[in-house]
Amino acid sequence: MKAVVVENLSYRYQAEGLAILKKLSFDIARGEIVVLTGLSGCGKSTLCYCLSGIIPNCRGGIMEGKVLINGKNTRDSGVACLAEEVGMVFQDPDTQLFSPTVEDEIAFAPENMCLSPIHIRERVDYAVDLLGIGSLIEVNPHQLSGGEKHLVALASVLTLDPPVLVLDEVLSQLDHAGRKKVARALEKLRSQGKTIIAVEHDIKTAVIADRIIVMQNGELIRYEPRETLLADRDFLLASRLI
Repeated sequence: MKAVVVENLSYRYQAEGLAILKKLSFDIARGEIVVLTGLSGCGKSTLCYCLSGIIPNCRGGIMEGKVLINGKNTRDSGVACLAEEVGMVFQDPDTQLFSPTVEDEIAFAPENMCLSPIHIRERVDYAVDLLGIGSLIEVNPHQLSGGEKHLVALASVLTLDPPVLVLDEVLSQLDHAGRKKVARALEKLRSQGKTIIAVEHDIKTAVIADRIIVMQNGELIRYEPRETLLADRDFLLASRLI
């Protein structure tokens, strides 16, 4: 079974509005890292909302086609059920940070799963160690830099232990050292069987990918192994990705 299957996915915010996504079809294997790229406004974030089930469960609009996460149709699955299958880190991490300290933020999800204190501690420690944010645990998340907020938001998602992760430009606000740290963490998660979809505007960050999806005006125009796509310099130049 594929981790992610998208079939003829289209989406518009209003019935008579322009299509933001146009008949997208692709699949992603378990344990694969796929980077999703394209110019601003091409539909990357909207696709993330569809992959995570936010569309159609929490937002209006007209969605056609289907998205399957580990065989579960997002249209038929509740938000709580999908949270166990797919975790998303938003482009703006402030939308998902609300606790008084980083430690409280990271512990929030497993606490609400009613895990035992021992298992909560294990999950928090694992996420903190994986991302190297131990020095931040007593800090208020809203006092952090943009890159640090993304790391905390990612850690809070990891405590749910979802098999699929959707990361909307998590690397964009990190410095070089932070990007290397997250890249190592993602490679470790992949080795554990996690499937990762990472939206990145900068094609240079796609070195972590097994395959790359390129979107343009709501359409999928390329979906190929990283080496193949990055070697096509004429295409990258024509698409203004470099």
